Amino acid sequence: MALILGIDPGSRTTGFGIINMVGQTATYVTSGCIRCGEGEMPDRLLRIYECIDELIETWTPQQFAIERAFMGKNADSAIKLGQARGVAMVVAARHGLPIHEYAPRAIKQAVTGAGGAEKEQIQHMMQVLLKLPGRPQPDAADALAVALCHGYSLLNRVVMAGIKRPERKRLSQVPPTKKI
Repeated sequence: MALILGIDPGSRTTGFGIINMVGQTATYVTSGCIRCGEGEMPDRLLRIYECIDELIETWTPQQFAIERAFMGKNADSAIKLGQARGVAMVVAARHGLPIHEYAPRAIKQAVTGAGGAEKEQIQHMMQVLLKLPGRPQPDAADALAVALCHGYSLLNRVVMAGIKRPERKRLSQVPPTKKI
């Protein structure tokens, strides 16, 4: 179906995860963290840009999914998060990838069944659902969850469109069997 790059944006650490979604099966490809440190914001944004650009060049995903921004208690943090998201989306747009955004609660709901799930729950579910040998780092797990949420969304769209749905007939529509 699709190779999906999921991004959990952050101005200090940006998580990434790539999965291959074939039908109902998601397979782990790679994941990790882009560590930007405490440097000047333009330098951190450039690092995010370069690393995501390299990921796209290396893996050539067909889909790009990113966590939607949320407003926390600190406006400055929200602005920095928005800048990191913007840079990631520019890279995806530059490569012609369709960009899909998901709210944090929707991502958690899709992969754990609970919109208020904690980071540890997401790590655990990524390990279980993607059959990983160990728990991924928190930001990488979040990015894998974004990718998996998008994979489930694609699958639901296919089912809703009736492409994979088996045809059902009412008993009154089924021709009677012949007795021999």
